[in-house]
Amino acid sequence: MAAAGDSSGSSVRKRRVGSGKTESELADSSGGEPGADSGEDAEEERGLPSLRTGTYWLTRIVLLRSVAFIYLVAFSVAFNQNKQLIGERGLMPCKDYLNSVKRYVGGRIGTAAFAYTPSILWLLDWSDMDANLDGIALAGMTLSAFVLVTGMANMVVMVTLWVLYHSLVGILLIVCPGWESQLLETGFLAIFLCPVWTLSQVPRRCPPSLICLWTFRWLIVRIMLGAGLIKIRGDKCWRDLTCMDYHYETQPVPNPMSYYMHHSPWWFHRFETFSNHLIELLFPLFTFLGRRMRMFNGATQILFQVVLIVSGNLSFLNWLTIVPSLASFDDAALAFLFNSRGGAKKAALEMQNEDSAGRTPKPTKGMLMRWVVNISLGVLIGCLSVPVVMNLFSSKQVMNTSFDPLRIVNTYGAFGSITKERTEVIFQGTLSPDPKDPEALWEEYQFLCKPGDVYRRPCLISPYHYRLDWLMWFAAFQTYEQSEWVIHIAGRLLSNDSAVLSLLDHNPFRGGEPPRWVRGEHFRYKFSQPGSASAAEGKWWLRKRIGAYFPPVDLEGLRGYFQSRSWPHPHLKPNRS
Repeated sequence: MAAAGDSSGSSVRKRRVGSGKTESELADSSGGEPGADSGEDAEEERGLPSLRTGTYWLTRIVLLRSVAFIYLVAFSVAFNQNKQLIGERGLMPCKDYLNSVKRYVGGRIGTAAFAYTPSILWLLDWSDMDANLDGIALAGMTLSAFVLVTGMANMVVMVTLWVLYHSLVGILLIVCPGWESQLLETGFLAIFLCPVWTLSQVPRRCPPSLICLWTFRWLIVRIMLGAGLIKIRGDKCWRDLTCMDYHYETQPVPNPMSYYMHHSPWWFHRFETFSNHLIELLFPLFTFLGRRMRMFNGATQILFQVVLIVSGNLSFLNWLTIVPSLASFDDAALAFLFNSRGGAKKAALEMQNEDSAGRTPKPTKGMLMRWVVNISLGVLIGCLSVPVVMNLFSSKQVMNTSFDPLRIVNTYGAFGSITKERTEVIFQGTLSPDPKDPEALWEEYQFLCKPGDVYRRPCLISPYHYRLDWLMWFAAFQTYEQSEWVIHIAGRLLSNDSAVLSLLDHNPFRGGEPPRWVRGEHFRYKFSQPGSASAAEGKWWLRKRIGAYFPPVDLEGLRGYFQSRSWPHPHLKPNRS
C-alpha cells in the first residue's frame, strides 16, 4: 500500500512540476472546466508534462513552416512558368513593362520607379532577364525550403523572401491574381514573428508577439468578411442560395471531385451556400470573443478551406488562407503536432515553467527595441486598415485591391458573381493551305489542366498552379480583342515556339510539320450526367460549339498585327515539341 501511495504522490508532483499549476488552476486557464484540453489530459495520464494555454512558441513554428510551404510552392510556379510568360521571349515580357514604367517616371531608375513597381529587377542587368527570373525563384525556393524543413527563421530570411516575391508580383501584370497580394501581406506579417538574427525554433529572448499574432487574426477576419460581403452584395444567386448549383462546373479549373459535388442534391447545394454565409460573415467575429470561440472559428475556417481544396483547383489560395487561421491556436492546442519529447515542445515547456517560477529574463535593450517594433507594427497595420475597412462597408466594395504600393494591407474577396455556364476557347491547327476548305482537318491543342478533350478526367494540381490555364478561363468570357495575348499564343503556335508549347499538354503537330493556320473555337461545356450513356463512354464533359472565337490566322497575316503592338514576329522553327 505504501508503494502505491508513493506512486500516486509522485504522479501529483509530476503534474505540479510539469505544468506549474494545480488542477484547479489548469481548469481556470482552459476556460473554467477541468479537463477542457483533452490533449493535455492525455499527456498527463501518460506521466508527461503538458503545455499550458496562453503561450505561442509552437504556434510561431507552425506559422513559419506554413508560410514557408506557400512560398516554396509560389516560387516553384515562378521558376517553371515565368520565363515562358514574362521572360525574354515570353507572352508578356517584363522587360517591356519595366521600360514603360521607366519612361513614365521620367526615364531614370530612382525612387519613383521603385514606388511604382517595387522590384529588385531594377538593380539587375537586363541583358539576360531569364537568368534574373530564375535566380530570384531559385533563391526563394532555397530559403523557403530551409524554413519549412527546420522550422527556424529570422527577420533577415523572412525579409529576403518577401522582397524576392514582391519583385516578381510587381511584374506579373495580368497573370497576377488576388492571392499574390495575400501572400505578400501574410509574408510581411511573418517577418515580425522572428528574431532579427537568431536562428532557433524557440528563441528565448524573443517570445512571439501578441500584437503580431493579432495582425494574423485580423487578416483572416478581413479575408472572410471581404469574401462574404462581396457575395451578398453581388450575384443574386448568393442571396437565393443557388450559386452552388453552378460553381463546381464553372469554377476556373475543376478537379475530379468537382464533377461529383456538382451532381449533389439540390438541398445540399442550398446547405452549402447558407453555410458559406455563416462561415464568412458570422464566424470571423468569434475571433474577438475569447480563446474558445476564437479556436472554434479557427478550426471552422481551416475545415472550410480543406473542403474548397478538395473540391477545386484554386492554386495555393485556400492553403494560404489556412495560415492566418493558425494564429487562433496557442501552444496547448497545437501541442499534438509535436513530438512529446522533441526539442521544440520541451523548450516551450521550459519557457512556461520559467515564467511560472518568475525566472523570466531581465529586459535588455534589444528586447525593449523589439517591443517598440511590435507596437509600430500594430500602429502601421491599424492605419493601413482604415481604407480597407471603409471599403468593406462601402456599397461599392472592390475586392483584391491594394491601397499601398507595398501591398501590406489589402482588400480580398472571391466569386462575387458566378458564371452560370462554362465556355472554353479551344486552339486548333491545320496543315491545309486553305482554312476555308471543308475537307481541312483541324486538330486540337490541349492545355495542361483546363477542360478540352471531353474524355480527359479533370486534373488535380492544388496547391500548384498553371497560370496560362487560369488566364484562358477569363479569356473565354471575353473577346480576343480584350485578351490580345490570345493572338500572341496563336502566333507562337504557328512558329513551334518551344516556350509556349511547354505550357501545353498536347501538341497535335509534334514531330511533324507545323500548322499553316491556327484558329480559336468557342465551346459551351457541361459535366456529363453520372450513369448516362455519355458517362458510360468515358466522357467527363459534354460540349457544344458556340462559334469562332478568333478567325484562322497564319504567320504572314499576323505580321502587321504583331508590329503594331511591338511584339517580335514569330520565326518558324523546326518542330521538336
